[in-house]
Amino acid sequence: MRLATIRTATGNRAVRLDTDAAVETGDADVRALLERPDWRHRAAAAAGPSHPLDGIDYAPLVPSPEKIICVGLNYRDHILEMGNTPPDYPTIFAKYAPALVGAHDDIVLPSVSDKVDWEAELTVVIGSPVRHADADTARAAIAGYTVMNDVSVRDWQNRTKQFLQGKTFEHTTPLGPWLVTSDEVPEGGLPIGTVLDGETMQSSSTSELVFGPVDLVVYLSTILTLNPGDVIATGTPGGVGHARKPPRYLTDGAVLVTTVEGVGELRNTCRSEKR
Repeated sequence: MRLATIRTATGNRAVRLDTDAAVETGDADVRALLERPDWRHRAAAAAGPSHPLDGIDYAPLVPSPEKIICVGLNYRDHILEMGNTPPDYPTIFAKYAPALVGAHDDIVLPSVSDKVDWEAELTVVIGSPVRHADADTARAAIAGYTVMNDVSVRDWQNRTKQFLQGKTFEHTTPLGPWLVTSDEVPEGGLPIGTVLDGETMQSSSTSELVFGPVDLVVYLSTILTLNPGDVIATGTPGGVGHARKPPRYLTDGAVLVTTVEGVGELRNTCRSEKR
């Protein structure tokens, strides 16, 4: 199944995406749906109001996750381009919900920086509470996958050794457009990439991941309970703007297309912040 959160005249609604329509499940958003233990059956059986697929307004897939956990330096090709060595443990940081935008919303470029970069990411969405998971439990706790672009404000990110201040500027991070349930995502490497104004910037495969989705759920669930709707962005491949010579960054009016094959595509226009 494909599940999404869409904007309607009466507010956000969780929907199942069929070939010809988006069918409401009766839940306010995908997080509210996933918090139901029977969410798979509920979504499959949903027969609520339907909406034509053409013109759907996608909200962030999970508008208000309890947790947005991000992983840095997790693709071998990106580690090499940044001049680093593969880490022994995942490099973990966070975002907050106000950073999120929908799959076709504008990305707001902060007025305090001209060094805003792109980072295509395969993203895990948790479907059941999980703590101290082994591999099988971790795999079963994954509801499915979506796409994020971890848009990063590099000069603020690099002000200190902690990444967070450059990672969670408001309205910078597209998430969506939908969740593809894990049973429909093929195993093995998925092509992942970013295209900026028609030019390919990132082109890689999730086979380059150092720590895969199951590894990350095992690791993170050792620290704290992962809950339905939690989001784990698994890292970005090589090709980011900050590593180019000379560096290249996002500008007003630029169109950013982020794709994970078999999962989904984001298409966002960058707009300078109006203060």
